[in-house]
This record gives sequence, C-alpha cells and structure tokens, in this order.
Amino acid sequence: MTRKSVNTPRIRRRTFIAGAAAVAAAVPLRYAHSQGQKLKIGVLFPRSGIQAQIGIDCMRGVESAPEVLKAKGYADFEILAGDTETNPAIARAQAERLIEQGAHVITGCFDSGQTLAAAQVCEQKGIPFSVSIAAAPALTEQGYKTVFRNFPTGPMIVTDSLNLQKELFQVGGKTPQTMVMLHTNDTYGTNTKDAFVRLFPTFNMPYKTLETIAYDPAARDLSAEVRKAKATNAELCMVISRVNDAIMLTQEMVKQRWVPMGIVSAGPGWYESVYMTTLKKISDDIVSTVPWHDPNKPLSKALDVALKKRYPDRELNTNHTYAFEGILIAVDAHKRAGSTEAGKLIEAFRKTDIKDNVVTGPGVRFNEKGQNPDVKMSAIQNRNGKNLVVLPQNAAVTKAIWPMRAWTARG
Repeated sequence: MTRKSVNTPRIRRRTFIAGAAAVAAAVPLRYAHSQGQKLKIGVLFPRSGIQAQIGIDCMRGVESAPEVLKAKGYADFEILAGDTETNPAIARAQAERLIEQGAHVITGCFDSGQTLAAAQVCEQKGIPFSVSIAAAPALTEQGYKTVFRNFPTGPMIVTDSLNLQKELFQVGGKTPQTMVMLHTNDTYGTNTKDAFVRLFPTFNMPYKTLETIAYDPAARDLSAEVRKAKATNAELCMVISRVNDAIMLTQEMVKQRWVPMGIVSAGPGWYESVYMTTLKKISDDIVSTVPWHDPNKPLSKALDVALKKRYPDRELNTNHTYAFEGILIAVDAHKRAGSTEAGKLIEAFRKTDIKDNVVTGPGVRFNEKGQNPDVKMSAIQNRNGKNLVVLPQNAAVTKAIWPMRAWTARG
C-alpha cells in the first residue's frame, strides 16, 4: 500500500487545536482546576470606614500566618484581600469579586452584618466560608452548608462573660451591687446587649441592672451618654464598643470625673493597641471578657514572635489570633482534602479537629451547624500597654487589679 492510497484525511493544525480545545472543555472544570493547585484564600475585613483600625489589625494576623504555618508543615497559599469598607453591601460585592478572581475559601469579616452578607454569597456560590470573627447567632442558625465559624456566638459570649465576672469579683474581693451598660446600636452591640438582658436572670448576678444606654458608634460626641450613665451612680460600667467610641467614652469619663468600681468590656475596642497608645496610662485597669488566645499554648507563642517581627509595637490580640485561625482552618482543610475543589474542601471543613491551635479552649471542631462549640472566653486586663490574661486560671499570667484605680493613679 502506497502512501497515496491511505484513506485518512489530513488533519490541519487549526482543526487539531479546535478539537483539543473541545476535549479540554468537556473535562469537568472542578477537577481540572483542583489537582495540585495552590490554595487561594479570599480575606475580607473592613480596612476603611469607621471600623478600619480593627480591620487593618485583623490583616496583621493574616500577614503573620505564612511564616507560622509553613513551619508547621502546611503548603504555601495565596491571599486575595478585599475591603468591606465597613458596609454590608460592599462586603457582599467584595465576596463575589474574590470568588470571581479564583478564591477557593473566604474568611472574615469581623462585623456580623458584613459577615452575614458575605455568607449569603458563599452559600449561593458553594464556596466554604471560614468565619474568623462574627458573633451574630443567625450565621449558624440558617442551615448554611458552607459556613464554618470559629468564634463564639452572642449567647456564648454572654455565658462566659457572666461566669468570668463572678470569678473576677471573687478574686478581687469586691462585688458591685449595681450596673449600667453602654452599648453600640449596630448589629453586634444590639445582639450582644439583648443576649445579656435575656440571660442576666438565669445567672443570678450579684448586681441590679439600672439602665442600658445605646449609642451610635459613628457619633462624634458621647458626652450625653456618659453623663446619663454617671447619673445612675452604678458601681459597675459594662460596655459593648468599637475602638473609636471606646476612646471617646473613656475621655468623657475622665473629663466628667466618673470612676466606677470597674469597667468591664464585653467586646472589642477597650483592649486594642490604638486604644492603649492613644490613652496611655488611663487605659490601664480596664477588664475585657473577650475571645482571646491562650498565652501558654506553643502556637500562641510562635504567632506572637511572627507578629512582633512585622509589627514590634503590636500586642497579640483577638484581631490577630482569630484572623490567623481563619487561615489555619482553611489550610488545614486543604491539606486533608488534597484538593481545592469546593465539595472536597467543605467535607474537610466538616471533619476539622485541630488541637494545636491558638485561642482559648481545647481546639477547633465544628458541630452540625458549622459552629465551634469549644471556643472559650478569657478575662484580660490592660497593664502598661499590654493585655494580660487574668482569667481563667489555666490561661492566666497575673492576678487582676480590682477594683480599678482612680484615673490619676494608674501607670
């Protein structure tokens, strides 16, 4: 048979390329894009707007993660950063943008309203959402299959906070008989306040609640709210704040010469580095019952070292540790899944069981709702520009100063 008698059409280069493309298109994209691919993590925090200081601080924890996690044997990963601009609508749009850019996992967002908006996008797109900071119960009560939260809910925060308060009064030797609460009127502040009010009676707290006073965290003047709180003559002042308003409230308390037995914060703001550097010695003695890290855990020490390398003036806090663990949980799931395919990642998230972690509590796991039930709170106190754990006893590094000293007797 001669070459001319072969009845096989000649395949042109253009025809071959078109055919190859068609075959490639027929291959499932999830498979083609998942094998051996570097994990891309979309990170959403409010890096502008009224919560910018906290969002930027959260990013410091994210930026410290690669060094720590590489030393633990986790594979390299890529961060795709987005800014929610302290706006739920923008949080939603940014989540969509990050997913379009190839993010396999989303983590964030600090604010509950913004986190709820991003969670809706992740659920619609089938992308796992590693919720690092957000307390609204609705996040894990709506039957979402892609949302996994490593942060206490509002009721969990209240439960631990009230137990820690009782322990604080016992250790300090003085118990307040009356209390006034100042709280932000945003999603977090309102939900947390409601949880406290609902649970106070069941905890048999030693004090009587005289009043709860809401305020706008974006307000430029909080003198009226402080004047109203001072007029109650309450011995304990409980606060649910953000950082800018925490600074303003403290300045007003000093100006109006109001020195209650103690100030106990049930949220962010009062322990932030910017709070302490702005107010210096008058920032001392404030107690915050917050989700925190256990300073005695080896991974906490490693994260602290990594953070100090990048930001020598920063003290390890909630923003850093929970933002870091949002990344840790994602890369741990990726390692076990062996894939960036969404379905496999989600299944790996469900089976998370991390014992070597940073935050207070026995570790990270998720229940059927996607909530870590084991995360615990700590009581920390500002001391000379540092946050020192005073409770629980197994994580404490010092004893609390209680009652708090006069504003002029600190430092």
